[in-house]
Amino acid sequence: QLQLTESGGGSVLAGESLTLSCAASGTAFGINSMGWFRQSPGKTREMVAMVGGGAARYANSVKGRFTITRSLETMTVDLQMNNRKPEDTAVYYCKFSTLSAEEAWGPGTQVTVSS
Repeated sequence: QLQLTESGGGSVLAGESLTLSCAASGTAFGINSMGWFRQSPGKTREMVAMVGGGAARYANSVKGRFTITRSLETMTVDLQMNNRKPEDTAVYYCKFSTLSAEEAWGPGTQVTVSS
């Protein structure tokens, strides 16, 4: 089974940049996709960015501001967040999906953006 650990969360001012990192440990048949989700108080968890099959996709709200990168060799996925906005404040979770349909979630890391 996979275990995920996020890092890089914190508080930033609007307009500043922040990078989140997620590292996986354990064993898996094969990684199908990696991604980042977020959840704000009172809202459902939403996809922020995903990469799989060589293609990346983003939520409309973060296109042009966030960039997802991954390494299958090191089993890590990063989320570079530029031009942060207060509405980006949320708990961010990374998620891995494997070829055997296993899903693993990280415990989450808080990101707060102040205006």
